[in-house]
Amino acid sequence: MPNETVSWSRKNPFPAKLLVNRGLSGPYSANDTRHYELSLAGSGLTYEAGDAVGVMESNCLNLVQEILDALHCSGDECVPGEGGTQKRLRDALWKDYAINKPSMQFLHALADKADDSFLRSLLTPEHKPALEHYLEGLHIVDLLEEHPSARFTPEEFVSHLRKLLPRLYSVASSPKVHPENVHLTVATVRYESKGRLRKGVASTYLAERVAVGAVVPIFFHVAKGFRLPENGDIPIIMVGAGTGIAPFRAFLQERMAMGAKGGNWLFFGDQREKEDFLYREEFVKMRDDRFLTRLSTAFSRDQEEKIYVQHRMRENAAEIWKWLEEGGHFFVCGDASRMAKDVHAALREIIEMEGGKTPEQAAEYLEAMEKTKRYKRDVY
Repeated sequence: MPNETVSWSRKNPFPAKLLVNRGLSGPYSANDTRHYELSLAGSGLTYEAGDAVGVMESNCLNLVQEILDALHCSGDECVPGEGGTQKRLRDALWKDYAINKPSMQFLHALADKADDSFLRSLLTPEHKPALEHYLEGLHIVDLLEEHPSARFTPEEFVSHLRKLLPRLYSVASSPKVHPENVHLTVATVRYESKGRLRKGVASTYLAERVAVGAVVPIFFHVAKGFRLPENGDIPIIMVGAGTGIAPFRAFLQERMAMGAKGGNWLFFGDQREKEDFLYREEFVKMRDDRFLTRLSTAFSRDQEEKIYVQHRMRENAAEIWKWLEEGGHFFVCGDASRMAKDVHAALREIIEMEGGKTPEQAAEYLEAMEKTKRYKRDVY
């Protein structure tokens, strides 16, 4: 029976059992992208395609120990944790504080304690680019080790840290198809810097630190601005790169379950077709069954000249314009600074070229699409 007496939220996350942790990328991929399924059984929680799941992750215990060593602490010292409650330093660093990238508050405190004039000069507003360059690849533990003269009391140290915030991931399933669980598509972040293996907190928490059968504290983040059109006869165009495919898998499951008759066009991009075609079998079957009207892919590293989703859009400019003029909705999910920006520019060019519009008129057309909720973006 659903639990109707408990209100699950960010402050009171639901302990969802991890049912599936499955690799999506191939063995020679540059990425480790994984598919997760979390149980909602007994929670009473509901979600919609387009929503996101907030994962209340915890830090890597190896990193916690490295910081304790650099602080010359045992970890049993008492410090304020989440909400001001007293707890062991080890537990606070594990679950309550962000211990990877340094806060400005920590940097100022470190410069003062170490009497580091170079770092102090970098912290002035006019040296912001130089500071960003200096901090590239540097984490808190590196800075502590580089400045052994800077001695912090445990309570003082945590007072300069940011809170560990939940990580939001787009839902990759439809509740009409999977009412008792929710799916996520997550790229595991790992890289080397300054002689250390760095790990994305939430992505490696899911990939390495939660066993199948164990629980993940979660809550749902409602995304009312990223929804399918209520009318299933309306055509939709979806553009996603890498893990940006997640909400579109949910959308297609949803449209199939509701018997939507409108056209479905998916643009998907990644590095290599053989290694990085996420959910290939599912999308190819949808296309072969003629539910997925068009499937346009761009794999940037499969040829000498890099090809991205915006290139595929330009190749199909006339047909995209036709779908837009028929009232189609246009969705984008992915990196805000590059992919989504390039897709936006390509879409504006298509509207200008195929619609015979001036740059100003094309911009107005896009603005009108946004106002009428026909152009929606989930970018990060």
